[in-house]
Amino acid sequence: MTGDSPRHVRLSRHPTPGAGNSLAVWTDAKHPIRIAINYVVVWLIRVAPSLRLKRWLLRRIGVSVGAGVSWGLEATPDVFWPELITLEDHVIVGYDATLLCHEFLQDEYRTGEIVVGERAMIGAGAVVLPGVEIGADASVAANSLVADDVEPGTTVAGVPARPVTHGLRDDDPENG
Repeated sequence: MTGDSPRHVRLSRHPTPGAGNSLAVWTDAKHPIRIAINYVVVWLIRVAPSLRLKRWLLRRIGVSVGAGVSWGLEATPDVFWPELITLEDHVIVGYDATLLCHEFLQDEYRTGEIVVGERAMIGAGAVVLPGVEIGADASVAANSLVADDVEPGTTVAGVPARPVTHGLRDDDPENG
């Protein structure tokens, strides 16, 4: 992965002052009361059994939620910047998946939108990093780390997630 991948180009960079890391000054990025409210709402989203309630709560914290979105139990939207998440119609986000719209680093923090296309699926335990676009009808396998865009109709798996063909990763030597 290069520093100028499409994901990295789409990230907004926010330098932080002083010798401390960016997480140490997170209160300069977002008001603590907003994060506390988001945290409580995210906790409710994670445990609520009703998909209708989950969609309503996701919208309350700023997530753009299309028709028929299914948000799995224990799945977590970004607590700091949930307003940077777009879930198009009929998206499925699986159990314990995480969509992160921020990265706190040593000298800066970065933010980026996550867009999940219509009818795309994100498997259980997958993590999607900021700035990633997942195309329509794409699938992310369980426990994958999505650090790059996923083309429409493509299935990706692994850490980092890569396209798969007939159940094998494209970069797998057995896939010749």
